[in-house]
Amino acid sequence: MDFGLYQQLLQLHADYARAVDSGNWDLWPGFFTEDCVYKLIPRENHERGFPLATLSFDSKAGLLDRVYGIKETLFHDPYYQRHVVGAPIVHQCTSERIECEANYAVFRTKLDGMSTVFNVGRYLDVVVATSEGLKFSQRLCVYDSEMIPNSIIYPI
Repeated sequence: MDFGLYQQLLQLHADYARAVDSGNWDLWPGFFTEDCVYKLIPRENHERGFPLATLSFDSKAGLLDRVYGIKETLFHDPYYQRHVVGAPIVHQCTSERIECEANYAVFRTKLDGMSTVFNVGRYLDVVVATSEGLKFSQRLCVYDSEMIPNSIIYPI
């Protein structure tokens, strides 16, 4: 992988974190291909090969539906979130795809409270080049804790 392509990968991760932290949920699906896979899955299930995921979408249309749900139908106590994402580690890079992982930590701040650690884990990504730049064709958010808040509303 050359330096320019790695810089694009870093920018993709940084732009993704900025978008999901901004609260402008319409930006989120734009980081994915049409036939993408996005899953939020506990580490134990991932390591054992169990298919059960906390959230699972198998297309950009599914992500768009989630955005609609966040904005129009889900009732919840609003909060801010802030992602801290490590530099991606590239496992494989071909002319068609990049397989990489990056550690993440998400902090949550409720409007009337202190910031707390909300979700910690790693992204397992498959990234592809498109005419619009690099996009995720797969993003698995594998979180470490078996205990999670009673609801995860916003994308990780």
